[in-house]
Amino acid sequence: MLFAPGNHPRKVEKVFGVGADAVILDLEDAVAIGEKVDARQAVVEALKKPRSCKGYVRVNALDTPFCYGDVLAVVGRWLDGVVLPKTESAAHVLTVDWLLSQLERERGLPTGGIDLIPIIETGRGVAAVEEIAGSGPRVKRLAFGAADYTRDIGMRWTLEESELAPTRATIVLASRVAGIEPPIDTPFLHVGKHRDSLHRTTELARDIGFQGKLCIHPEQIDPVNRVFTPTEKEIAEARKIVEAFAAAEAGGSASIQVDGQFVDYPIVEKAKRTLEMARQISSGD
Repeated sequence: MLFAPGNHPRKVEKVFGVGADAVILDLEDAVAIGEKVDARQAVVEALKKPRSCKGYVRVNALDTPFCYGDVLAVVGRWLDGVVLPKTESAAHVLTVDWLLSQLERERGLPTGGIDLIPIIETGRGVAAVEEIAGSGPRVKRLAFGAADYTRDIGMRWTLEESELAPTRATIVLASRVAGIEPPIDTPFLHVGKHRDSLHRTTELARDIGFQGKLCIHPEQIDPVNRVFTPTEKEIAEARKIVEAFAAAEAGGSASIQVDGQFVDYPIVEKAKRTLEMARQISSGD
């Protein structure tokens, strides 16, 4: 998911064609206070144009003077979803959910059709992440924002990002408990340098259970997609496990070895997930 400033027409014009699965036009941190209101119409006009990927808007936080007007301005058949920054409670989600529902009914849109992604990026947000994750069917996944989070709690954000591991694990676990999709990881803030660190931190997020990553520049899209896409070797291994286990199960066995690896139902389910992810990527789901 690629961020783009909502008030930069030249950037917005190009951003939908650079290969992201979704573009998030930003009305929050990337837009100066004096331009926030005018940026709303620019965002709507951009979303109305033909595009090949989903279009989201990051509105301003609920406790600002801008959030209500942002939501009012951007809701329409052109909008796939709203990204809600600095979410700190289920009440934050339910308030925006209620507003979206009223606007959907008023404007002839399917009720519940607009996606809502809360960003967990404060200490209070992390403390309340379980209730946020379980706050209703409109929330299908969470996102993590490490820039505001590390600022909020006074944490030093290093290139290694080992300090973020407990928070990432907490967000992944809360998502699983709530029965929603795996979360989307924080952006990597360095552009044009530290590419090895981008690759490493994306692998860390993948390995701990995230399904994707927020990006702030088009150059980050390919490296991130490569990390989250199963390799041909992984796909072949997963297929071999599933096929071998199916044959063994038909013969009454549910515990086998495949190329020296112990395989039972949990391993098979992980292999099936790999194949399903590969199928979704291949089909563009």
